[in-house]
Amino acid sequence: MSSTAGQVIKCRAAVAWEAGEPLVIEEVDVAPPKAMEVRVRILYTSLCHTDVYFWEAKGQNPVFPRIFGHEAGGIVESVGEGVTDLAPGDHVLPVFTGECKECAHCKSAESNMCDLLRINTDRGVMLSDGQSRFSINGKPVYHFLGTSTFSEYTVIHVGCLAKINPLAPLDKVCVVSCGLSTGFGATVNVAKPPKGATVAVFGLGAVGLAAAEGARVSGASRIIGVDLNPNRFEQAKKFGVTEFVNPADYDRPVQEVIAEMTNGGVDRSIECTGNINAMISAFECVHDGWGVAVLVGVPHKDAVFKTHPVNFLNERTLKGTFFGNYKPRTDIPGVVEKYMNKELELEKFITHSLPFSEINKAFEYMLKGESLRCIIRMDDLRIHTSGARSVLLNKL
Repeated sequence: MSSTAGQVIKCRAAVAWEAGEPLVIEEVDVAPPKAMEVRVRILYTSLCHTDVYFWEAKGQNPVFPRIFGHEAGGIVESVGEGVTDLAPGDHVLPVFTGECKECAHCKSAESNMCDLLRINTDRGVMLSDGQSRFSINGKPVYHFLGTSTFSEYTVIHVGCLAKINPLAPLDKVCVVSCGLSTGFGATVNVAKPPKGATVAVFGLGAVGLAAAEGARVSGASRIIGVDLNPNRFEQAKKFGVTEFVNPADYDRPVQEVIAEMTNGGVDRSIECTGNINAMISAFECVHDGWGVAVLVGVPHKDAVFKTHPVNFLNERTLKGTFFGNYKPRTDIPGVVEKYMNKELELEKFITHSLPFSEINKAFEYMLKGESLRCIIRMDDLRIHTSGARSVLLNKL
């Protein structure tokens, strides 16, 4: 049992006090876990576009002060009542969605949309009691996506933690907990391109490159990257992209360009931008008779998908996916094993690394489009318990 179990832990966290303002490293109190909760020591976290989007408070209810972060790797410090499948010392990846293992979705082999723990961007408190486990001077600091990994310690529902191989390097496999799995799973679990297939990927950010990696691993013969930024193509080659199409270079719809390049259309397409026009293009560029398009990007709330019904009648298929159709607790440990078995490359997704004290630089890199994933090292972790002297811990 951890020596700090049941006690409040004081630690550093990067707090967002206001929308769009730089994060501030503060000392926060992290309460012990309650029923079905786990307190986790975060060793590495990374920045995802979703963190930036909600930090900027674009188009949703702003909840501040808040601790962002949802792509990370850590070690269980203590567990709350009722937690039986995790113990202190276990290595875990927090996930922004969950798997209660009891609802209809969790019991279905086809769905990962857990009724209890599916993503909720507005909720800033824990499910069990509607309270935050973070506070500064007795005032609450709110959670984000049930994970809040921009803190040396965080409290997470047990259903949102994937227990992984303790030999897996957390500074690499932390990227599996969000972006990598979302894109990779969209290809291998949902699009399922047969060996030799032609695949188009719309959007060559981290999720799109993960989708391309899925096509590469599946043995696709051609992977066509579609992006408005030509600077992305060189990097995309590392992920198996063989050709690049910039829609801005043409005066006709890009779906027509792709159909012309591929003798009628690609076998599979994966859309990773959330732009409604890209979504329509991704569907309309697949071959009739067998083509499958998969939508990954999240569109604007008022967006409307418009296409002629004959596109469906001609046996094109349109699918959507959430978190790559992976069940967090059941499936994510297996994705980590793919990396351990050298079936999956993660290092090429990691373009930058920073100490926790420089977390705001990670936002700068992403806003400038300079990074895929920036790993943030929670170096020199400081832990105190209530009333105890500060203790400096060496890295595990």
